[in-house]
Amino acid sequence: MKVRWSRVKEDHDKPIRDAQRRPPADPSLLVRRPPVVTIMGHVDHGKTTLLDGLRKSQITASEFGGITQHIGAFLVRLPSGESITFLDTPGHAAFSSIRARGANATDIIVLVVAADDGVMNQTVECIQLAHSADVPVIVAVNKMDRPQADPQRVKQELASHGVLCEEFGGDVQAVHISALKGDNLPALAEAVVALAEVLELKAEASGPAEGLVIESRTDKGKGPVTTTLVQRGALKKGCVLVAGNSWAKVRLLLDENGHTVKEAGPSTAVQVIGWKELPSAGETFIEVESEQRARQVVCYRAEVEAQEKRAESLQEVEHQQQIHRDLYLSQRAELSHLSWRRRKAELYRANKKLFANRPSERVERKTLSLPLIIKGDVDGSVETLLNVLSGYDAQHQCLMEVVHFGVGDVSENDVNMAHAFGGSVYGFNVGVAPSVRRLAEKNNVPLRLHSIIYKLMEQLRAELSERLPPRRVQSVVGEAAVLAVFHVSQGKKKIPVAGCRVLKGQLDRRLTFRLIRGQDVVWEGSLVALKHHKDEVQCVQTGSECGLSVHGDVDFLSGDVFVCLEEREEPQVTAWDPGF
Repeated sequence: MKVRWSRVKEDHDKPIRDAQRRPPADPSLLVRRPPVVTIMGHVDHGKTTLLDGLRKSQITASEFGGITQHIGAFLVRLPSGESITFLDTPGHAAFSSIRARGANATDIIVLVVAADDGVMNQTVECIQLAHSADVPVIVAVNKMDRPQADPQRVKQELASHGVLCEEFGGDVQAVHISALKGDNLPALAEAVVALAEVLELKAEASGPAEGLVIESRTDKGKGPVTTTLVQRGALKKGCVLVAGNSWAKVRLLLDENGHTVKEAGPSTAVQVIGWKELPSAGETFIEVESEQRARQVVCYRAEVEAQEKRAESLQEVEHQQQIHRDLYLSQRAELSHLSWRRRKAELYRANKKLFANRPSERVERKTLSLPLIIKGDVDGSVETLLNVLSGYDAQHQCLMEVVHFGVGDVSENDVNMAHAFGGSVYGFNVGVAPSVRRLAEKNNVPLRLHSIIYKLMEQLRAELSERLPPRRVQSVVGEAAVLAVFHVSQGKKKIPVAGCRVLKGQLDRRLTFRLIRGQDVVWEGSLVALKHHKDEVQCVQTGSECGLSVHGDVDFLSGDVFVCLEEREEPQVTAWDPGF
């Protein structure tokens, strides 16, 4: 049942219409909680293999292309009885927004650096994220089992980026490990536990739950599902949660292995089932007292968001009005010396010229456009794709438009929308039902499905290139020097004829010719006649002499050079580089 905004405004029993986080609790009520640790680093430096070794599982075996492509949350129980919640983030350059979300949700960052590779681009980015989020770092120097391993070089490179290890006089712990062989992993876990004790991490273990939506997706059997990190309170079955403009009554809580749990306390990551709509990854969730209260909060937030959009639209309209006003005033100032009647006519012509080309520009851009439907398995994947596509510059190229995007498998609505706009459907880690695939084939809608992000971007770049018109390229076939100029009578008119010698290549009468005098192009066009001695010929080879006449009134001079050009079409390649 939908709640009207008027009802929310008239609800005076609730002094706060929006749900807000509770104030800090009495310190005596706080209990110790496990640390939340984010594994970060460059791609292929062994982040997921490290988690694999810590929890004795095979995470890497299920990854596409050997890279993690969204956040994974895992609870690792150590032999000592301690627990650590690990967040595994992607290392690829495209997933910077997901890494930033992981850095803001964590207590400690374990920065994985390969001993044989050193500090790379994404390593530097992770360091910057840690500094901006003010999160302490532990360095895991991985792949120490390789012969090219040089941990000292790694620490020196880290020092140049503001990460000083203990042996360099800093306070950052550095642990030498081999994630593949499992060497020294207990020492890394002990370093995390020791740092957590220094940080004195505590939270309320009871009361309303609050936390962060780490990832969100749509499951066929379960509906909207989120991976959530509880930061305070106790999350239980039956709780009513609000996150962004969505709310949920928790029907089921699952751990990372898919097992049902009754309750999730602070620093615990669980999957929440029961959302009415899919919230965005990165949203904070808050428990409220009832479903009615949740509806009121969501309705209030939707109205506030609509008001903000209206204000932005009004600001843009005012900006455009000011531009046109300034243009009119500048034109009037330039024509102030004219009479009123002439000034009015000049302004009319100027405005007509200003807006005359807009329809034709729209038609041209429409023919060179690629409408896209983007579907992803989780909200973070869609966010990553949109971030990459936002860097596309359509100037002088094909216009790329994201018509629709969403989470979940490709649906009939996606295919119909792509058919209406003449676009393509790009899916990342999603499936397609047989009926949807048949509909796409019937409507000639391309389905571009990929499980590796850089493969998806390669195909998108290729499709953009296919939409570009072919480029006309000219190549020199032959050159001839003008030796003398003759005039041949044709009726009452005398036609100039250039007597030439072919210096290289050949002259072909069917091709385009260019007359060059010094460094300047004097004429370009086609020939009227090409003769060898007295015979009309099609081609003249190197070393031969010939006479030629051209279309147009052209004066030849001795020493001019005729260049014979062959034109052909070549496919264009888009200049856009998505960074893969």
